[in-house]
Amino acid sequence: MMNNELIKNEDECYRLAEQKAAHYFKLLREQVTAKTYVTNLTKDFQSWKQNHIHHSFLSFFSKRQETPDLNGYHSYIQWLELTGKLDHYLDRSVSYIFMRDLGKALDSAENKESVRRFTAGLKKYLLKPASESGEQIEMFSMDGMYRWGQKEGIESAVMWMHNKIQTAASHIPKGMDAEHAKRKLMKIIGGVLIHEMEAMGGGVRGEERTKRLDHAIRLGYSYGLTYPFIDDLLDSAVLSDKEKRQYSDLIRRTLITGVVPELGKWTGENRGLIQFIHAELREAFEYIRANQRRETIQSFFELAYVFFQSQENDREKNLANAHYTNEELYIPVILKSSSSRLIVRSVIGAPEDKGFENRTFYYGIYNQLADDFADMFDDLRSGAVTPYTYFLTYHEQRPDLINPFQLYWSVISYLIHDVYGSDPKTCEVILDRAINSLKRFKLRVGKKKYHELMGLFTSEVPTFNQTIQHLVRKADDVDFFDKLLRDHVLTVLKKEQQEREEFIYTINTVRNQINETLPIAKNGNELLLKSPIIDAANYSLEGDGKRLRPIITWMMGINEYGLDRLAIMPMLRALEYMHTASLIFDDLPSQDNAPIRRGRQTVHQMFDAASAELTGLFLTQKAVHELSSLEGFEPRAVLRLIQYASQVTMDMCMGQAMDLHSKGKQLSLEELNTMCFYKTGIAFEASLIMPAIVAHADEAEMKALKKFARHAGIAFQIKDDLLDVEGDKNLLGKPVGKDAENNNSTFVSVLGLEGAKKAMWDHYCTAMETLQEVPRNTTFLKYLLDYLVNRER
Repeated sequence: MMNNELIKNEDECYRLAEQKAAHYFKLLREQVTAKTYVTNLTKDFQSWKQNHIHHSFLSFFSKRQETPDLNGYHSYIQWLELTGKLDHYLDRSVSYIFMRDLGKALDSAENKESVRRFTAGLKKYLLKPASESGEQIEMFSMDGMYRWGQKEGIESAVMWMHNKIQTAASHIPKGMDAEHAKRKLMKIIGGVLIHEMEAMGGGVRGEERTKRLDHAIRLGYSYGLTYPFIDDLLDSAVLSDKEKRQYSDLIRRTLITGVVPELGKWTGENRGLIQFIHAELREAFEYIRANQRRETIQSFFELAYVFFQSQENDREKNLANAHYTNEELYIPVILKSSSSRLIVRSVIGAPEDKGFENRTFYYGIYNQLADDFADMFDDLRSGAVTPYTYFLTYHEQRPDLINPFQLYWSVISYLIHDVYGSDPKTCEVILDRAINSLKRFKLRVGKKKYHELMGLFTSEVPTFNQTIQHLVRKADDVDFFDKLLRDHVLTVLKKEQQEREEFIYTINTVRNQINETLPIAKNGNELLLKSPIIDAANYSLEGDGKRLRPIITWMMGINEYGLDRLAIMPMLRALEYMHTASLIFDDLPSQDNAPIRRGRQTVHQMFDAASAELTGLFLTQKAVHELSSLEGFEPRAVLRLIQYASQVTMDMCMGQAMDLHSKGKQLSLEELNTMCFYKTGIAFEASLIMPAIVAHADEAEMKALKKFARHAGIAFQIKDDLLDVEGDKNLLGKPVGKDAENNNSTFVSVLGLEGAKKAMWDHYCTAMETLQEVPRNTTFLKYLLDYLVNRER
């Protein structure tokens, strides 16, 4: 029944929405023609500027001297607090979010209290002393989100979200921006969470709050996925024209029928990409549909169809076509900008809010015109048709074209006086935002280009333009937290992408150099050389090892402690010899009896068990020999290093013995943590502590490094346990399921799959927090930790 109704009503619901948009556009057009917005806003600005333009010489000098760079996220927040500006800054920022994202009116007592409560919570978070948590967590870092998830009891949802975002981003094809996709997904999830938290207010606690936050994260991701994998994909040049038509038809059929159709035959070269997207979007769509209230499901499909169809109408425009009417340019913009925000409210099934639909409908184009203004040059370069790009291209040929900049101010006037009833707080926030947008644009494009554009866009209203430009030059206290956060997140994501690429390059480069120095030469008595031990040792070293331990020592020793590369080579070899020996022993028939290691037969399979045992012993002694050959370091430091390395080897042996004697037994979590640290984590500790010893690092630094290594090592081992259950044999280079086959106690067997994942992320967070205590550049260790928990082998 529902499907038939959707098929019957699809054109009708779009037509009705189009009529409403046409009526709104007519009102705005009349204001542009009569210039009534100029009179209204000139009066508004006369009152507004009293709070934003300060004529005192002292205040001007103070501002010039003290205001920090806006890109300095944390320092800027601290500066606002010190100067007494933070409360007003956050109040206008939160008020704007309530208007834009929640469709709220700011004049009701209930909404004022909600803004106050939300602002107080945000301020408390931003000013939280580092001592409370041991570090200054990035709002959108995995450790920051996971710690918040623990506090709210929604760790599972945060882990699910992280995995989903990482997977989606890894499938973003060339020609699209993976970092932009991640930011957009996080923004939409955050927006849905804000909707949900505002709807709950302060009265929902316990299991109900946990359930609703978990639900909001999954809904936010499910809805947000449509942006990179529908809107951005169809806007890009990734798909051929034929593929775009085929894909658009599939989306349209879904919205008409309420059911995701089978993909069917796909003849384009992007079949693999579309198969992945189809599976992800089907899962997301079914989650949204399954969690809709009966009374909102119809509205959801109608809004989604209006949004998609208006996007399609806009997408089909060609900048080379000089004959589009004003209605063809603006009505789809009104439809897509309003319906996209209305969908969010429908998705989460929020309770009815009187006036919400009208406020959101009228507000949408304001935000869209502001975005299109900011992006006009990028849009011009890509050939996209927006009101701005079309006006810039054809204004000389088409005097009938409406000036989008004038329409933008008309929208502002209409919102303030006709939608929000001339509410002073609303007027303040909207004008703050408008002037701030112009300030940011001027800074980005430069004064010359900015004034050229203003001359073009405001030629018919020169006096109004003078008022605006005076305010752009002189006004202060008009910036917003969401812009600061957006810039910060973009900066962080770009920096992380660059650092991640450098990390991967460094890993591969250093790994290759280490591999070259590992083979053991055959020197000595010819009779002894006939034994297979050196061959077996080199065979084991030639496997596809990650070389993480010597790589860590290389990076810390050379880059952070300034040690000579050639001088520490024996240390690097010693670490890999020790580690490889431990793997040979671990694989023996008397222990795990593993047939495959590093993608090839284990040493005892290739040679024999006795040779494998002797080879392991040979490599441990070879490691000591390498350390004793270190030159250029203080003898006492080298002696201390050898003593430490010997202790590490003994501890590893005891950890392995504990593992062997635990077979068939159920270990406690404490026993498991101890065992895995001595089996695995202590080798990570050695890779950090050994260069620190010869560099004479102080005890506080070594204590922090040991703490990091302990938690990173346990996280690494938990990931190994998870891969033994969920991993891909071909990627791992060894069989899966060996732990269960050998009756080993693992984090999965003790905590269960979900519990093991939570434990891994908890150790990850503690390790990441500990890096704040290390007085070195820890960027490499940060990405190493990310690699340890996100790897597939």
